[in-house]
Amino acid sequence: MTDKRTGRQRRAAQTRRKIHQLKTARLAVHRTNAHIYAQLYSSDGSRVLTSASTAEKEVRTQVANGGNKDAATAVGRRIAERAKQLGIERVAFDRSGYKYHGRIKALADAAREAGLKF
Repeated sequence: MTDKRTGRQRRAAQTRRKIHQLKTARLAVHRTNAHIYAQLYSSDGSRVLTSASTAEKEVRTQVANGGNKDAATAVGRRIAERAKQLGIERVAFDRSGYKYHGRIKALADAAREAGLKF
């Protein structure tokens, strides 16, 4: 029997294997109770191209709490803007085994509205 964390890590590994086959940039999301983080990895997965999180000073001034949907929306817009500056428009969304719901969905929707294509 698996616990919650082991199941999430198994789902995340399966997603990353599929994204590796696609040979596309990967937008990875990690969440904690207090913050949400987004990183854009290169198509081969060897380097982080850019990142955004609620731990950044500019984002902390915009949102009161880093662990809610408003904060996730701000991070989604921010990572999309940075990706577009690098010339990246198409990415694969890696939700790291989390359900596509709540903060994860808010971040993805904001990134799509800001111009990223999943």
